[in-house]
Amino acid sequence: MFNDLSSPLSLLQTRRSGKPRDLVAPGPDAEQLRAIVEVALRTPDHGKLAPWRFVIVPQDRRDTLADLLESAYRAEKPDAGRLEIEAMHQFAHQAPALVVALSAPVAGSKIPIWEQQLSAGAAIMNLLHATHALGFAGGWLTGWPAYNEDVRAAFAQGDERIAGFIFIGTPGKPQEERPRPEYDNRVSIWDR
Repeated sequence: MFNDLSSPLSLLQTRRSGKPRDLVAPGPDAEQLRAIVEVALRTPDHGKLAPWRFVIVPQDRRDTLADLLESAYRAEKPDAGRLEIEAMHQFAHQAPALVVALSAPVAGSKIPIWEQQLSAGAAIMNLLHATHALGFAGGWLTGWPAYNEDVRAAFAQGDERIAGFIFIGTPGKPQEERPRPEYDNRVSIWDR
């Protein structure tokens, strides 16, 4: 069983992202989405810098996002084929809810940029935990759109970077486990 809500520990032990292409309605309503993002705002943040930001893309703006992705993709790849363009539109229309997460480090702070970037990743993970705790599933994607300058400029301010597109909804098909690392391959005891 994935995303077992019987206890906080059970949820963490069984957490499974949803594939954005498989997420369907219902998604979170505005109040639930706000609650999800407010959990992300509680992320550990050395220096109280809030080195992350979130942009919600409402359903009625998904066509505009698809047009942006198509335009940016064609500018970068003028010979793009029909399937590539369809993939951009499919990306923009996945799942009922979409939150664009931005890494927004504060330049000139005594807190290293690396720590600020880690905090942005932790904020996204908290956003996913809250998503699953409310009974939805979320998927964190980057891919080509996260690294394109035209797409970045549509969401970011200054030097911010897209850390991910977080798609939220209800799994439309049974979820499957993915390979997980073996404990002994990733964990050791320090013995110096």
